[in-house]
Amino acid sequence: MDITPLVPKDRQVISHYGNGGFVISGVAHKGNILVLADKVMPWNVTEISVALLASFDALFASDPPEILLIGTGAKFAPLAPKLREYFREKGVAADAMDTGAACRTYTVLLAEGRQVAAALVAVA
Repeated sequence: MDITPLVPKDRQVISHYGNGGFVISGVAHKGNILVLADKVMPWNVTEISVALLASFDALFASDPPEILLIGTGAKFAPLAPKLREYFREKGVAADAMDTGAACRTYTVLLAEGRQVAAALVAVA
């Protein structure tokens, strides 16, 4: 029995993470990234504790997600209250977790047809 979630072919599916990057829909990406259902972009953040609000602007350029998963690297790091308030004002449910959990959760929510995006700090 195949238990792989069914995701439309035009969606960005995270299949691997580690070694400082990700494989998304068969394409390798190095470094930190923003993943939306239809595209992947570099994310110029070194760590979540110093992420600037402007680093998330690309998420709101067109159709904003209803859920944002923030992969904080190899270990969980909580979001700063300023970031939480920023996302609340934008109407986005933001949740921080380690990057592995964020990748897995993103894929499940995408398969459910949810409007989800991920901001991911790469892990070694």
